[in-house]
Amino acid sequence: MARAPLAALSTMLNRTSHRTRPLPALELAARPRPWLRALGLTAVVLAGAWLGLLIVGNVRAPVGPMDTTMALRPSLHGGTKINVSPLGALTLDSHVAPVRLDVNVDQLDPLRSQALVDHPERISGLQQEVSRDVEHGTLDLAVRSCVAVVSGATALGLAVYRRPRRALAAGGLALTLLAASGASAYATWNPESVLEPRFSGLLSSAPSVVGNARSIVTEFDVYQKELARLVTNVTKLYDVTSTLPAYRPDPSTIRVLHVSDIHLNPAAWKIIGSLVKQYQVDVIVDSGDTMDHGTAAENGFLDPIRDLGVPYVWVRGNHDSRTTQHYLERMRNVRVLDDGRARTVAGLRFAGIGDPQFTPDRSAAPGGEASERLAGDRLASALRDQRTAGSPVDVAVAHEPTAARETDGEVPLVLCGHLHHEGTELLPYGTRLRREGSTGGSGLRAVERQYPAPIEASILYFDRDSRRLQAWDAIKLGGLGLTTAEVSRHLADENRPGGPDASHSPSPGSTDGSRSPSPGSTGASRSPSPRSTGPSRSPAPAASATSP
Repeated sequence: MARAPLAALSTMLNRTSHRTRPLPALELAARPRPWLRALGLTAVVLAGAWLGLLIVGNVRAPVGPMDTTMALRPSLHGGTKINVSPLGALTLDSHVAPVRLDVNVDQLDPLRSQALVDHPERISGLQQEVSRDVEHGTLDLAVRSCVAVVSGATALGLAVYRRPRRALAAGGLALTLLAASGASAYATWNPESVLEPRFSGLLSSAPSVVGNARSIVTEFDVYQKELARLVTNVTKLYDVTSTLPAYRPDPSTIRVLHVSDIHLNPAAWKIIGSLVKQYQVDVIVDSGDTMDHGTAAENGFLDPIRDLGVPYVWVRGNHDSRTTQHYLERMRNVRVLDDGRARTVAGLRFAGIGDPQFTPDRSAAPGGEASERLAGDRLASALRDQRTAGSPVDVAVAHEPTAARETDGEVPLVLCGHLHHEGTELLPYGTRLRREGSTGGSGLRAVERQYPAPIEASILYFDRDSRRLQAWDAIKLGGLGLTTAEVSRHLADENRPGGPDASHSPSPGSTDGSRSPSPGSTGASRSPSPRSTGPSRSPAPAASATSP
């Protein structure tokens, strides 16, 4: 009898044990795996930190005369991006970290900008002022970013986990990640990155931004019209008051407008259009650097050339790419000169060569001078071939003066640019070199010096029968923000009072005082002719009309 209760108790225990055995296994299965928990926490931290930066991570800071907005943004590669609306943006490889510094240039402060205009001597200290402002803005941004990432990660952690401890852990981890990113940025900081920016849009490299960045397009339109009106008025004034008796351009004279180094300045097209109408220009010659970086994004800047109404002769400068050249070759009124090929335009025969260098970052490539001389020799050889074939060239065009000088003795006139200031030389073998200044006022680099760079162009007058240069008008406008203009007339030697007759002017192949070397010779082996006047000659006295 005693065994029956014991058997019943054993059976009961066995059933209970059978029911409760799976419970420990079920409890273990309900626990999430550790790596999933870590992955979820990381996602919460990153999302919360990013939201915090978006909402409260921006800092408005004055930088020199500009009002800017600074912010940190998640990034795989780091770096700094500076947005200048609507001109575009530039990117600097300033550091390697999972955060990128974004700087948005909102506008120029009118009071601070006017102070720089009234006191130009302050520009010399502007660089130090900007450096201090950027340093203060970055410190404020660092503090605000710490608060933003901690607040964002903590708030999102509390919303997801509903546990204060987990939320604080998320905030602490976000702060740790931001500190690690800052340490990485500090360790990899590259101050030289400012010398090698990557540009997008139509933004050109410049140490300062001139004009309200948000309304610069419409303001520039007003500025263009004012400059065009100024050119018109000064031209009329010059025609009325000129007392030069030695040379008056005949209506049948071939008139050539020489421009150069526009450098993406949209004001140049208004000025060029005004000069074409006022001087009844037959053809425009552009000796290069129309662009600034030669990117496809800049090509739209060239579209106004189609509406100028006259042929446009162009050679490639060291800031113009092959992409730029191909875009211009598709325009009906453009004649691209390269490799010494000759084209007859408006009664004159032109030949030119593109710049062998492409240096939009303004770097000085080793051997650059030698490559320019080699390009000039190629152009000189092509000129000799044209003369031998019985179709001599009237005007040669190159971008750099170094290349242009190699054509001495092969052509009456060679045009160039590059140096951003005009000048004229009579080379040893009788070729006249005419160097144009910057028709774009050096582009957005116009304010690098104490005073804005002037806008320069020239009207060249050619005799229709002899196709020789008779005179030229040098036109100079005040740079950005200035309202001055000057038109000065210069006479070729044969048209100066008491000067030699036009029939004795140096020309390729002539034997009366301008020795032409043999076809196989180069510029390095030439010796001056008996009548040579030296490497250069001052231009003829100029009469000028100036408008305040």
